[in-house]
Amino acid sequence: SEIDVDGGLDQDIFDINEALRLDLFEGDIKLDGGLERNTIVGDKYRWPHVIPYVLEDSLEMNAKGLILKAFEQYRLKTCIDFKPWEGEKNYISVFKGSGCWSSVGNLQKGMQQLSIGTNCDKIGTIQHEFLHALGIWHEQSRSDRDDYVSIIWDRIQTGQEHNFIKYNDTTSDFLNVPYDYSSVMHYSKNAFRNGTQPTIVTNIPDFTDVIGQRMDFSAYDVQKLNRLYNCSSSLSFMDTCSFELENICGMIQSSDDNSDWQRLSQVPAGPNTDHTNMGECKDSGYFMHFNTRAGAEGSTAILESRILYPKRSFQCLQFYFYHSGHESDQLYVWVREYTPAHPNGTLRLVEEIKGSPANYWQLQHVSLNVTSKFRVVFQGVRGSGLSNGGLSIDDINLSETQCPDHIWHIRNFTHLLNTSPAGAAGKIYSPPFYSRKGYAFQVSLYVNGTTENPFNLGIYLHLISGANDDQLQWPCAWQQGTMILLDQQPDIRQRMSNQRSVTTDPLKLSDSSSSYFWDRPDKVGSIATFPNGTKFMRGPGSGTRTFLTHQRLKSRNFIKEDSIYILLTMEDISHLLPTQPSVSPTFSTKTTSIVFCPDNPCENGGVCVVVDKASVCRCPAGDNWWYMGKKCERKGTTQENTVIAVSSTISVFAVMLIVTITTAVCLKKKYSQGRTKRENLALEV
Repeated sequence: SEIDVDGGLDQDIFDINEALRLDLFEGDIKLDGGLERNTIVGDKYRWPHVIPYVLEDSLEMNAKGLILKAFEQYRLKTCIDFKPWEGEKNYISVFKGSGCWSSVGNLQKGMQQLSIGTNCDKIGTIQHEFLHALGIWHEQSRSDRDDYVSIIWDRIQTGQEHNFIKYNDTTSDFLNVPYDYSSVMHYSKNAFRNGTQPTIVTNIPDFTDVIGQRMDFSAYDVQKLNRLYNCSSSLSFMDTCSFELENICGMIQSSDDNSDWQRLSQVPAGPNTDHTNMGECKDSGYFMHFNTRAGAEGSTAILESRILYPKRSFQCLQFYFYHSGHESDQLYVWVREYTPAHPNGTLRLVEEIKGSPANYWQLQHVSLNVTSKFRVVFQGVRGSGLSNGGLSIDDINLSETQCPDHIWHIRNFTHLLNTSPAGAAGKIYSPPFYSRKGYAFQVSLYVNGTTENPFNLGIYLHLISGANDDQLQWPCAWQQGTMILLDQQPDIRQRMSNQRSVTTDPLKLSDSSSSYFWDRPDKVGSIATFPNGTKFMRGPGSGTRTFLTHQRLKSRNFIKEDSIYILLTMEDISHLLPTQPSVSPTFSTKTTSIVFCPDNPCENGGVCVVVDKASVCRCPAGDNWWYMGKKCERKGTTQENTVIAVSSTISVFAVMLIVTITTAVCLKKKYSQGRTKRENLALEV
């Protein structure tokens, strides 16, 4: 079974806000009272380059994790950074409001709210709202927009026409960046429509289905933000190299070897093309190659990067590797670290790239974890066997980001697209993977969509039975699984990858039963079989049937060399459970978090948590049933409560009737006695 985190709907920001009947300017902008649009143009509405923020407790856990991932994209592509608020005058308070919205620019009024509501927990949506907060308006409101799109006014909902007003060039500054159909800030073609026809038509028809993307920043989004904040470089990006220029990005051939890496465009035994251009551009397309056909066993070639200066304590090296030599040929990745104690540098082996020869490029990730200035060193070593080719590398990217935990490489993808049916028959499963905490999981991909949503990629995360299950905490608590379809652009800063995240809530119940959704797979799952015949248990899946349309799938470099890569990470985000400081500078709230008991004494699927140092059972409940008692040992139902309520009502009615009759008799007797006394008094007078 599978559930959709977004209800199976491909809703844009404006669809979400419209369904909530929010009256916001341009659909998702909160205008401050009396604020004119042109006042946003000016340095006083810029934030500092390090922006204070608070993640309010009202936010969903999945949204909290994604907001931090969005910050990482800002750091990778711009000079904008974010830090937890520590009493600064102006800061952004991110909370779960109604819908997805933000103000535009720094309003200089202290706390500035930004809402990430239900179904707003997509990284592109979060990037969009923070771009508003940083001072960026919607793309289609530019003064020159009529040169690029046509607004079909009679298709717009009555009363929503003001959302399509454009600014003149004294009101809005587009910073000399070309009009961007791919902007994450552009309306979709169907924004505020009153029927089934689009409200925005691109003057170049090929871009009709491009506008409105919420995958990632476009290259022009990044350029515009960097110009607005005078960024000359980005924070966590370190280097990229596709070897298109003869200077090979400042990399050097070492004198400590007896062979060299060569800059080539093809090798007879493979690769036939580089990975950057895949042979599509004449007189271009180069990679670095170590020839292992010649030379003696053990001969080496060393290629070193220029000296790099880290700002963080972790880095991710990514590159494509082609192995056309003998299986005994080896590629090693080292770092040469320079410290005051070792000014000439010391070599540290980071990883040996393993794998048999193959006739295709393969994506590699290597975590470096360097804290001093360093070089990256690629060492090729000739093995003992007969080789027809050698070792090749291309499209290197180095950034101070976390590497993904796993890579799912799907080859011959065009054939899968052309032959897979929609629905369960066209679903494929990843190999099994393990999270950092030891949970086994698997990803399923609907290549041609579900039967309800064909021509979409659908993707779901499943927990599966694994070797560590007896030692793990169940239900699985606050693990965020992220599934990224990689845009294989050579430069990491220009990628527009598509991703979704799912977070395991330990108290989430299955829709059809009283069991916990993220409980042990052998308890809530179904029997499945690996390709080798091994049986295992697969838990229910959580994800989306509208992960990416086929049109968008083919619009970027998601498919390259007829392959796609899905990058997978499952990380513990339970540290986001404690509350942050209150939004008021003069008050603070106590730090709280959910702590699970070491042992679970609760019955009937109850979960034991620690409250004020005491164990408390939280009992499961459904629409018409629930468990109660100290250990969830008693079950209650709506039917039983109805009987109890009726019985109680009858009992109370009987008691009240007796009280009423008794009161009436007493009052009557008292009245009779009073009347007799008054009559006797009258006779005496």
